[in-house]
Amino acid sequence: MRMYDIIEKKRDGKELTEEEIYFFITGYTKGDIPDYQVSALMMAIYFQDMNEKERATLTKAMVESGDQIDLSPISGIKVDKHSTGGVGDTTTLVLAPLVASVGAPVAKMSGRGLGHTGGTIDKLESVPGFHTEISNEEFIDLVNKNKVSVIGQTGNLTPADKKLYSLRDVTATVNSIPLIASSIMSKKIASGADAIVLDVKTGAGAFMKEIDDAKELAKAMVSIGNQVGRNTMAVISDMSQPLGFAIGNSLEVKEAIDTLQGKGPKDLTELCLVLGSQMVVLAEKASSIEEARSMLEENIANGKAYEHFKTFLASQGGDPSVIDNTDLLPKANKQIDITAEQSGAVQTIIADQIGTAAMMLGAGRATKESEIDLSAGILLHKKVGDSVQVGELLLTLHTNIEHVEPVIDLIKSSIIISKDMVEAPKLIYGTITE
Repeated sequence: MRMYDIIEKKRDGKELTEEEIYFFITGYTKGDIPDYQVSALMMAIYFQDMNEKERATLTKAMVESGDQIDLSPISGIKVDKHSTGGVGDTTTLVLAPLVASVGAPVAKMSGRGLGHTGGTIDKLESVPGFHTEISNEEFIDLVNKNKVSVIGQTGNLTPADKKLYSLRDVTATVNSIPLIASSIMSKKIASGADAIVLDVKTGAGAFMKEIDDAKELAKAMVSIGNQVGRNTMAVISDMSQPLGFAIGNSLEVKEAIDTLQGKGPKDLTELCLVLGSQMVVLAEKASSIEEARSMLEENIANGKAYEHFKTFLASQGGDPSVIDNTDLLPKANKQIDITAEQSGAVQTIIADQIGTAAMMLGAGRATKESEIDLSAGILLHKKVGDSVQVGELLLTLHTNIEHVEPVIDLIKSSIIISKDMVEAPKLIYGTITE
């Protein structure tokens, strides 16, 4: 078998066989196939696409290129959630303890962030003492005991994906549905969950800016998951403006605590209930979405979800007193208020620009080597559709940097106030199950 023939076949729009896909993934991972040939194949896939069978096979080959996490010692149906990314996306911090509080096991493997804010692990490390460097045995024991644990990603999980992504990044082939879908799903499948709920974002702060593109990606990922034996569904949600009010690591932890106490932002709370209900049903802890939602709402109201978050943090070395006293979380030295310069209604909050501003304040990483400031970030006081008066508070910057003028300029260009009434954007655009 020759790589040349595989490139030529896909260039001409023909279906690749399972043997051909495994040949190129295995060979490239081992270093037997050069970058220039794989680049040519990626470009051929970009233009000619792949069918459902090819996409599933590509994903399986990527999964089998490295380690796979065995969660079989954990009792019950293990359910995971993945978001395609956004600004102020605090859902995992809320969902993990909330879903676990009704008995659904959440064995979560997460990473650090690159971009707007830290990843789930960075955010959790805002809690003094919390750590994710635990053995697989301890991880499994904690999930069996508490129904929830979060660890860092292993070094050899889907090495084929890491190599392919680096290549796609420099060959203008990132925006390809089969390549995006297989990349995301290979990591989720290798992480060992039995069922997967996908939160596919759309809007200015999302990877997929248009709803139709988000739906296409969601359908591709759901198809892959179900073909390889993982019960998978997707929710299409809005990211035209930041989710919730908090953007930044310790700020998002505080917002998650508020949400678990029933005092969180309406949009974050609603999205967590929508995603959480799907997770509970897939874990077979409820027979309907309505029943699952009722269970989650009850555990927020009676405090069980909040207490479960405490238990989860303490089990991995975190100081649970932080949950009762959020003043113990990292705090920035400076809080700078930005107020409205005219009256009206908030028409637009450009999510990706607000995210960039948060990163400039220190909340995120511009490169993998960047140091992250767990106390930095932005706290919104208004959302799209809210009325506002001249001089009224729009948002507050939390930072330790000296020169904030470029950040303030960026933020002012990111928020548009209209004299007319403005409707709040739709939060959920639909669900995809097959």
